[in-house]
Amino acid sequence: MSAIAVIDYDMGNLHSVCKGLEKAGIKPQVTDSATVIKNADAVVLPGVGSFDPAMQHLRSRNLVEPIQDVIASGVPFLGICLGLQILFESSEEGQEKGLGIFPGTVRRFQSEPGLTIPHIGWNQLSLTQPNLPLWKTIGSQPWVYFVHSYYVHPTDSNLTAATIQHGSQIITAAIAKDNVMAVQFHPEKSSNAGLKILDNFVELVQGKPQTLSPVSV
Repeated sequence: MSAIAVIDYDMGNLHSVCKGLEKAGIKPQVTDSATVIKNADAVVLPGVGSFDPAMQHLRSRNLVEPIQDVIASGVPFLGICLGLQILFESSEEGQEKGLGIFPGTVRRFQSEPGLTIPHIGWNQLSLTQPNLPLWKTIGSQPWVYFVHSYYVHPTDSNLTAATIQHGSQIITAAIAKDNVMAVQFHPEKSSNAGLKILDNFVELVQGKPQTLSPVSV
């Protein structure tokens, strides 16, 4: 059975993510060990909260370089919510540098009449990488669950794997390149579509596909 490491850096309750992975037929290992992360068949980086504390916690545990190394090795990697945002260089939310896996920034929703910030609740994805294995059999416009005030703005628009619209603003809801996939929404809270996304990730890991190239870090 494949080993999936779920990174624990004190940024949110990992229970629901792990339960979702268990429903997909795999027992994840919650860890802050660089050795466990390095030796895993896949890595999940979840998180809720703010950008600066997330990066401070990762640095205090000496996990920045292990995460960068495991991504560069080609291991399947899934970021969730804050775990998507910290893959980028910086955020309007704080001063810390992100992991810098991808160029781009994290931006706050712009205020507009009638717009609720934070964006909390269900929204409908528009898939811009419709053939991504993560999206297999979830439908063309699935409903998923969000809780966020900030979103990623990649320098390279080709990274975007799905978008949503909140008010008049169309923003990146998921990114994917080679072995790295990450989503702004919470698949573990997104009913059947979200559980299927986690199932698709586990299937990808267990299939050990030869087509996944490592992201250059």
